[in-house]
Amino acid sequence: MGHRLIQLAGLAFAALGAATATAADTPKAAALETVAERSGFRITGRYGEVERLCLAFAQAYPQAARCTEFGRTPEGRPMLALVMSKSGALTPQDARERNIPVTLMQGGIHAGEIDGKDAGLLAAREMLSGKLAPRALESFVFVFVPVFNADGHERFGRWNRPNQNGPEEMGWRVTSQNLNLNRDYTKADAPEMQAMLRLLEAWDPVLYVDLHVTDGAEFEYDVANLLEPIYMGDTELRTAGRAALDDLNQALTAQGSLPLDFYPSFADTDDPQSGFTVGAYSPRFSTGYWPLHNRFALLVETHSWKDYPTRVRTTHNTIVKLFEMTAQHGREWRKLMRAADERAERLAGQEVALDFQAGPHTRTIDFRGYAYTRTPSEISGVLVTRYDATKPQIWRVPLRDTIIPKLTVRAPLGGYVVPPAYAAIIGERLSVHGVRFQRLDKAVQGAAVESFRASSATFAPAPFEGRTPATLAGQWREERRDLPPGSLFVPVSQPGARLVLTLFEPLAPDSFAAWGFFNASFEAKEYMEPYVAEQVAKEMLASDPAIAAEFARRLAQEPEFAKNPAARLEFFYRRHPSWDERQNLYPVLRVKEKP
Repeated sequence: MGHRLIQLAGLAFAALGAATATAADTPKAAALETVAERSGFRITGRYGEVERLCLAFAQAYPQAARCTEFGRTPEGRPMLALVMSKSGALTPQDARERNIPVTLMQGGIHAGEIDGKDAGLLAAREMLSGKLAPRALESFVFVFVPVFNADGHERFGRWNRPNQNGPEEMGWRVTSQNLNLNRDYTKADAPEMQAMLRLLEAWDPVLYVDLHVTDGAEFEYDVANLLEPIYMGDTELRTAGRAALDDLNQALTAQGSLPLDFYPSFADTDDPQSGFTVGAYSPRFSTGYWPLHNRFALLVETHSWKDYPTRVRTTHNTIVKLFEMTAQHGREWRKLMRAADERAERLAGQEVALDFQAGPHTRTIDFRGYAYTRTPSEISGVLVTRYDATKPQIWRVPLRDTIIPKLTVRAPLGGYVVPPAYAAIIGERLSVHGVRFQRLDKAVQGAAVESFRASSATFAPAPFEGRTPATLAGQWREERRDLPPGSLFVPVSQPGARLVLTLFEPLAPDSFAAWGFFNASFEAKEYMEPYVAEQVAKEMLASDPAIAAEFARRLAQEPEFAKNPAARLEFFYRRHPSWDERQNLYPVLRVKEKP
């Protein structure tokens, strides 16, 4: 389909959208019409519209809709969720007691990528009125957060998304605290994220949907859908995950879309011939986080070069299909996920993959792109790709299509112990993650533990998402240590076992340690003056033959050591009683059983 045809399809949807609320519809439907519909999907409304419509839906359909506030942003805006169901379950407790499956969907985590808000509000009205999938809401609960990043939404402007084709104005990518919420799932620094994690914990959705718009090259595909578990998480959920994704994409294809099941980012930036690589998202992202709870997470990425009517239509069709799928399969998914919870409780002592990478297998695919040239730029001096959207072209390009583990760890038999010094901040984070833990009332002397001492700790040269990430090297070793009262014991044997391992294994890329929660543990706080070290070294050489022999060996065999005065003095300082025994010691311990 050429670019012109896509534009025409978008304009047709704009006309259809306006008609849904005006032609022969009730005044109730007209009152629930969005600014986007009235404009022919040329513009999108401000956050005040979300506040108005959320309440209006609840008033128009009091037996089937409820508007709830689940948090406040740093700038004081209410974070709103529209809860919809005709099953009689409009609270988390109702849904749990009646075994009603839940889908939780969010728009505007990146508030400039706002297709999901307008598509979701339109689909909600059609569902509640019975115009589309009239019986679906009898079988499940739909929790819709039109705008996750409300503060970012109100940083409104025309050029907030320079790579995006409409609407005329939109919100900003990050929050008022300049945090990217879709990098915050494990560290949970943002108040908005903490509110969202509590909402997820309360509703426990079988399907968590995150609605985005991707940047990138120009090509014919209009949406990429990525679902987990398929490549990561519970292995027995992956078959159902693949079936669900295939069902969704087949339905969208039948409706005229061109969906992908991988993220269409070139292996080499800006070079179409480099092809693509499938990926498994790390838990800082929504799609990597929720599968650690043994649930489905779906990332929807419409393509930024399609016009806004086309993108809203595609997102709308995706939402409606997901309604139908949850109504049909939601109870079956719940059974599968409860079984996955039970398997997770038995992960203690097992090998568990915590990080992934593309495997070596590559196949050539036919990819529907456009004709392009790559010529040197007079501006940047590098090759620049320029597309001709009037000339569809099939690209024969490589796709690395497998995922393999990059980091695998053996789970402890018991769990992790967090010392009292970190109990408050880590306990707070564990609570919002829905992770179970217990506080030790009494001291435990000489407990058998595993401790991790970093052989190296490398800090990022610049802050990232408000933190200084750390990359550690080292390994766990058995020893005995005292466990003070007030320590937290975090058992592995719980449904969120994979999340527990992700948060506490220091080599995991999105662990608390990797995000810099424990950076002070890897800093030297005491030191020995060189003139003192010189005297100490002489005394140690004279009194300890083993130290003298080791020092002589290193001088003879390690030229870099021999040429480094500081390293030579530190050799003795590390062996002196004044050396800080806790330096480079990761403060969290592993245990084989509850202390």
